[in-house]
Parts: sequence; structure tokens; C-alpha cells
Amino acid sequence: MALNNLRDFIKAIDRSGELVRVTHPVRARLEIAEVADRVMKSPGGGPALLFEHVLLESGQRSAQPVAINLFGSMRRMCLALGADKLDDVGGRISEMLNLKVPEGLFGKLALLPKLAEIGKFPPRVKSGRPPCQEVVQRDEAVNLDALPFLTTWPGDGGRYITLPMVITTDPIRKIRNVGMYRVQVIGRNTLAMHWQRHKVGAAHWREMAARGERMPVVIALGGDPASIYSGSAPLPPTIDEFLFAGFLRREPVELARALTCDLDVPAEAETVLEGFIDPAEELVLEGPFGDHTGFYSLADYYPKVHITAVTSRHDPIYPATLVGRPPMEDFYMGHATERIFLPLLKLTIPEIVDYHMPAPGIFHNLVFVSIDKQYPGQAYKVMNALWGQGLMSLAKVLVVVDKEVNVQDSDEAWWIALNNIDPERDVRFTMGPIDVLDHSSRAFTYGSKMGIDATRKWKEEGFEREWPELITMDAQTKRDVDEMWEKLGIQLADGRSGAR
Repeated sequence: MALNNLRDFIKAIDRSGELVRVTHPVRARLEIAEVADRVMKSPGGGPALLFEHVLLESGQRSAQPVAINLFGSMRRMCLALGADKLDDVGGRISEMLNLKVPEGLFGKLALLPKLAEIGKFPPRVKSGRPPCQEVVQRDEAVNLDALPFLTTWPGDGGRYITLPMVITTDPIRKIRNVGMYRVQVIGRNTLAMHWQRHKVGAAHWREMAARGERMPVVIALGGDPASIYSGSAPLPPTIDEFLFAGFLRREPVELARALTCDLDVPAEAETVLEGFIDPAEELVLEGPFGDHTGFYSLADYYPKVHITAVTSRHDPIYPATLVGRPPMEDFYMGHATERIFLPLLKLTIPEIVDYHMPAPGIFHNLVFVSIDKQYPGQAYKVMNALWGQGLMSLAKVLVVVDKEVNVQDSDEAWWIALNNIDPERDVRFTMGPIDVLDHSSRAFTYGSKMGIDATRKWKEEGFEREWPELITMDAQTKRDVDEMWEKLGIQLADGRSGAR
């Protein structure tokens, strides 16, 4: 059964033994972030944290507890998406992509349950008063200072919303988008919306601004974990994130109409900030912000959001995350994306066997890719194809290896790659779009990329020498040593027995 809201998710995490309730007073300014950073960098991502006594900027106790690192382990990501393994979700996508109408009556009848399952996914608007609107504050009653927004790093420009679902609609096609963007609090009822130029929300804003129309915006905090995750997923702009969340949950996401703007909001959200952006207004200074690169992103100008209403549950929980020097919670969310979207990547680039974005690469700086190489030059074909795939276009370094290499193991991938390359022969450079947060590129959002062909080289690729074999022990000797290992009295430093 799907988890329908944030509190269900927290209860499930608690039952799994991965939640720590912090009752000691902790400040929303810097202290929660410092505690969370230490926890996130512990082995396996550390436990989820629920801070029950949070001190606001004023020194007063927050009425809302703060939950952080909810998605910060492989086990909790699986729990959020209702899967035993993240690859299982990708397997469901593969199954749907391979769906063919079978011949014969019985084959077609067997297909009906799967078609019926797909029909359950669209979100549905809930009638009556939803949980997210049990408490309503409008207009002059809005006071964002009462919410426990975090200041995460000493150099930040202010308090930030870090785990939102930002909801907008394409003004022409009327397609909804749910994005996860950082949002800075700049006043009692105003925010600065940091949506990068490559993001769908930013495209909606540009279209509305060109039309001179006021843009409705909703920022939902909390909800079912699949929907929260979906806001971070790199979906095509024609796919509704709540539809995708329904697929992940195997149940539709319930929505409700906002009270002051023409948008739907998650009915099970903890808190909802309703508002608008006026294109006639000047942009406001947003930042600096300690970002997922591990460096501060510089201050720049972004749209101002006017909050017209704050709605919430009677006892809301405030969800947050922290970004900074990896590994952090966002690594696990990014890893889920990696596993879920592998089948879609294979659909357009079928020779891909696997890929991995290791934590130090902060998603876009380094991508290992293994391929089933069938012809000379195929590694370069894959590089160019990947740089043409949505947000993969921002990848700074692509390393392509052969199919037997375990790219999930960064040490193995680098070991093979560094043994296999002649740098002058096997490295290619190209120009293209770069992530907005990249401080090293020669121009804002534009710079160079590097592709490394670390596959075995073929004669047709100009390699005339003999390619050596990997060193491996024979299977019988391994079995013999496995059987005698306990008698040897050798204990390895990491506690393993040594038997393989």
C-alpha cells in the first residue's frame, strides 16, 4: 500500500529503525544543517532526523518540527518508492516499454490487468476540505517568519526552502510541471525563486512574462514521498510529475484546488504557499547559497514571488534537505533517478549496459557508462548521443568502458579506464551547455566537455598491438581456498572473513 503523506513516510522510517527523534533544542539557523551534515556523511547516509524542538531566528520555539535526511539512504529511497530495489522500478518501466499486444484471445485478456493499472495513474482532484487546507492564512495574515526555514551555511544570503514541490503550468499547452528548486525567503510574504534557465518552471515564467501575464505559483511542502521525489526527476516537459508519481506509487496522487490561484496542490501536503509572480516587477537579488557542488553559488537576479495564502494541516511537519560537499542526501535521490531512468536511456541508446554518477561528480560532472561495443568508434557515438539527452547535456566528463566493467564501483571503473586509455588518442573535447551552478566554465552556462573512450581498442581504431587479458585466479583454486579459509586464522581489517 502506498505511503500517502509525509507523516506516513516518517512512521514507516521509524518502524524500519532508521529515524532519530531529536528533542534537544536546535536552531534553524546553521545548527540543524551542521547536525545533518555530520549524519549524512556517515556510512550509508545515516538515519533520518526529526527535530522536535526547533528555535526560530527570533529565538522562539517553532510550532513545526523539522524533518531532514528522509531520503538519505538506499533503504529509505526504496521505502519512498514502494520498491524492494531501485532497479525494480526501472524494471517496471522496461516491461511497459516492451509491452506488445499478444496474439490470441487469452494473451490479450492477460494484458488487460496491466492496461487497467496504467489507467489508475492520473492524479485526481479530491472533493471537500483537504488536509492541506485545515488552517488558512490569507493576505495580511501571512507571516513566513513563523515557519522554520533553514539557514544552511554561514555565507548563505538568507533562509531557504530546500525540499519544495514548485507547481506551475505551461500557459499555452496547460501542462503542469512540478519542480524542486531552491527558494529564498526575503520577507514576511515574499520569496525569490531560483529556477535555472534549463528548468521547465523557468520556461513557463519566460512564456508568461512575454505575454505580460501574472504567473500563478504554488510551493507545496510535504506530501507523499513519491511526489516529493518526482519533483527532482528529469522528466520531459510533457509529462506531469504527479502522473509519474502515481505510476511509482501504483495509486493516483490526490490533489485539491488552491484557494487563491488557478492551480492544483497535493491534498496531503503539510504546508502550501500560494502566490504569483508579476512580470512587470524587477528581478530581486537571490543568494549566495551553499550548493550541491560544495561551493557557494553566487548571488544573481531571479523572480519575486508574492505569497497570497499559507494553508496547512493543524500540526504540520516541515520537510527540508541540505546540500553541500558530497556525499549528501541528494546523492541517494540522484541514484534513484539513475536506476529508474536507465531503461529510458537504453530505449534511445540501446548499446548502453549501465551507467553511474558517483557522489564526487555531483551528478553532472562525471558519468561512467558501460556499453556493449559492437563496432569501432561506438564509444564516441554514445558520448554524442548522451550529450543530446535532456539534462545529460550538462554532463562535463563522460567515461565509456566495456560491458563487463562494473560502473557502480568507481574504483573499478577508474582502474580499467586509466589502464585502457592513451590520452591523446582517446580523449575528445566538445562545447555545449553547462550547469548554471558550474563556477569553472568559461562563460555562464556554456563551456567545454570531455569524453574518454576507455573501451578496448580495435584494429580498425588504429590499435595494432595485442590487447592483454585481465588477471584472474582460476575457479578451482578459489573454491579450495574458500573451503580452507576458516582454518587459516586470518581476519581481514574490515571484519570480512575473506571467503569469496
